[in-house]
Amino acid sequence: MSEMILTPRRRLWLVFVLPIVLLVLAAAWSGFWFYTAARLDQSVDAWRAREAASGRAYDCGSRSVAGFPFRLEVRCKDASVALTSQAAGPRQAPMVAKLGEILVVGQIYDPRLLIAEFAAPAVLAGPGQPPSLAVSWSAARASVVGLPGVPQRASIVFDDGAIDRLAGAAQTPLARARHAELHGRLLDAVPPAPPQLEAVAQLTGASLQDLHPLLTEPFDAELRAVLSGLRDFSPKPWPQRFRELQAAGGSVEISRSRIQQGELIAVATGTLGLSANGRIDGELQMTVAGIEKVIPALGIDKMLEQGVPQQTLDRVAPGMRAKDVNSVLGALDRAIPGLGKAVRQNANAGVAVGINALGKDAVLEGKPARAFPLRFVDGAVFIGPLQVAQLPPLF
Repeated sequence: MSEMILTPRRRLWLVFVLPIVLLVLAAAWSGFWFYTAARLDQSVDAWRAREAASGRAYDCGSRSVAGFPFRLEVRCKDASVALTSQAAGPRQAPMVAKLGEILVVGQIYDPRLLIAEFAAPAVLAGPGQPPSLAVSWSAARASVVGLPGVPQRASIVFDDGAIDRLAGAAQTPLARARHAELHGRLLDAVPPAPPQLEAVAQLTGASLQDLHPLLTEPFDAELRAVLSGLRDFSPKPWPQRFRELQAAGGSVEISRSRIQQGELIAVATGTLGLSANGRIDGELQMTVAGIEKVIPALGIDKMLEQGVPQQTLDRVAPGMRAKDVNSVLGALDRAIPGLGKAVRQNANAGVAVGINALGKDAVLEGKPARAFPLRFVDGAVFIGPLQVAQLPPLF
C-alpha cells in the first residue's frame, strides 16, 4: 500500500524538477551566447584595428549585435572605409568608400570564424570631393578564420561586379566581372623558416576599359601562387612590405596562371622577385594558343594604315626613316590602287611569324601553340630578345 502512494509522489517531483533544469540550461546557454557575442565583438574590433593599421579604417553609423540563440550577428549600418595614406608624415585620407550595410556573422561554436556580407552599392570619393567611382554587385561575401590573432585563411567573392567612373550625372564603365574571388591561406612551415602565403584568384567574364584594347573584350583568368619571404604579418604600408620582401629575398612562385579570351589561351608558370630598385625580376615559361588573334587587337594594322611611327622603326630597323616607308606605301597605292593597303594588312602576318619564331611548337589544350620565355629584368619585360613593356617600381 505504501509503495502505491510513493510512486505518484516521485513522478510529481520529476514534473517540478524538469522545468527548473530547463531554466538553468536556458540561463547557462544565454550566458554562453552573450559571452561569445562579446568575443565576436572583440574579434570585429581586432579586425578593424588591423585594417586601420594597414590604411583601411572602417567605421559604422550604428552597430548592433543580434542572432540569439544560435547565431551571432554584428550589423554595421551606414558603413564607411577610409583608405588612408601611410607615407611619412601625418596621415591623410585620399579616398573614402561608403556603403549601406555590412553584416558580420559568427558561429556560436566557433567565434574565430567570421563571415561578412556587403550591401551594394558603394561610392568612393576624395576628401571634400563629390563621388568619383561607383561599385556595385549582386552578392559580395567574405570570410576570415583566425581572429583576433593572425588570420589563417581569408576569402572574398563578388558576383556581377561593376566599377564605373562618375562625372556628375554621367557614369562611364571601367571594369566588369561576372564572378571574382580571391582566397589566401598560411602554409605550415618548420621553424625557423618563415611561413608562406598561398593565394588563389579567379575572374570570370571580366573586362577592363581605358587600359588596353585587348582587355575590353571579356576574358577569364585564374592564378595560383605562393609568396615566400614574409617575416611578420603586422599591418604595414605596401611599399614598406615590398621593400622588406626584397631585402629577405622573397619571391612569388606561380604554379598556375591561365587566361582565355575567345580562341586565345595563355598559361604561364615561373618565379618572380624584386630587384634592388623595387622592380620585378624573374622569368615565366609561357605557352600561347591563338597568338595570331592578338595582332589585330594590338592595333598594328591601324598603325600601318596611318603610317609607321619613327619610334617603331628605331626599334626594328635603325636608320630607316618613317616618311620613306610611308611614301613607298603611298607610291604602291598610286601605281596599283589597293596594293599599299594590302602590304600594310599583310604586315600583321609578318609580325605573327616573327613572334612564332621566338619560341617553339607546342600543344595547349589540344590546340597548336607556341612556347617561349617571358623575362622580367629590373621591370623591363622581354619576349625573347624583344622588350615589350616597362613596369613601374613597387617601392
